[in-house]
Amino acid sequence: MAHNTLSDRTRREPQWPAARRAGRSGWRTHVGDTAADAGNDWLDLRVDEVGQWAEITALALVTTRIRAVERDSAFTARLRAVRLGTSQLSLARYGALLSQRTPRLIRQSDPEMFQVAVIESGLQRIDQARNQAVVGKGDLVLYDSSRPFDSAAAECAAGAGARSALLQFPKAMLPFPARRLDRMLAVRLDARQGAGRLLAQFLAATAAECGLCTPLVRARLGNTAVDLTTAVIAQYLNSEDAVPADSRRRAQFVRITAFIERHLGDPSLTVGEVASAHHMSTRSLHRLFQEHGHSVGAWIRDRRMECSGRDLADPLQGHLPIGAIAARWGFDRAADFTRAFRASHGTTPSAYRSRAQGHARDG
Repeated sequence: MAHNTLSDRTRREPQWPAARRAGRSGWRTHVGDTAADAGNDWLDLRVDEVGQWAEITALALVTTRIRAVERDSAFTARLRAVRLGTSQLSLARYGALLSQRTPRLIRQSDPEMFQVAVIESGLQRIDQARNQAVVGKGDLVLYDSSRPFDSAAAECAAGAGARSALLQFPKAMLPFPARRLDRMLAVRLDARQGAGRLLAQFLAATAAECGLCTPLVRARLGNTAVDLTTAVIAQYLNSEDAVPADSRRRAQFVRITAFIERHLGDPSLTVGEVASAHHMSTRSLHRLFQEHGHSVGAWIRDRRMECSGRDLADPLQGHLPIGAIAARWGFDRAADFTRAFRASHGTTPSAYRSRAQGHARDG
């Protein structure tokens, strides 16, 4: 898709403020220092001044003018971000503020990115492209770094800061004409059901688990997140046919695995049930999973084993009978669970629990 671009002089990729300003007074920083993050692909920053927040978001997101709603009140904010290939996922928490991106700021610096914000708490407002959205928990909204906008965030009733997950990616990754996308800017979209809910759940899971992923895997997660965003936008534009086939297939895979996740505790969950719920043949379902290097049955079994193993290792669930944990994850016969667990983990459920909880006590 074609976009009017700024000159190379004014294009700017998001930077990493912790890497550039480590040790700055008032910035409490954490840049990726685990084995999986050897490339400094993630960061964690906390600030207690609005000016610091403006500087951090200018470097890591887009440049805006920011001021606190109540100048005499304490202001705190936190930004956690991870690179997902050409995309970036950020978790932001901040106090009540007003934010503005002006034409002058855009001329000075523009990464030419779309941002999708999934609102987790607080009430927020954004004005862009002659649209205005007022969004709260369970909503999502799309906006464009190349267009001016005004926004405001209010704390929730309990006094907790506003929170949102932000996916930022190059505008060329959405396969829709610019004139049609303008209709979607600053429009409240639903993250409680359908493709919106899948996107919100995927971003939350990615944020929780990406620290254990290699840069290559994170890049793939970024592509999947954009595919799901594409599916959300296509749903509202009634333009599913414009979505590339590979994007539709990846989004379909995420949708089906989310369905499996919700029904892992159902002993009657079978390949046929999964296929029927998604209006496809079992042959097509098997083919879809093979494209991702899995079989359907193995996916269901492995997820049940991972979940039951996690619960057995949890000291807070030590009072639960093993049979109760087995039933929670879809095994109504203890013998079947023991056999499957031994095949997966190389030991019995009781031995696994004893060893795992013994390590927890020793630690």
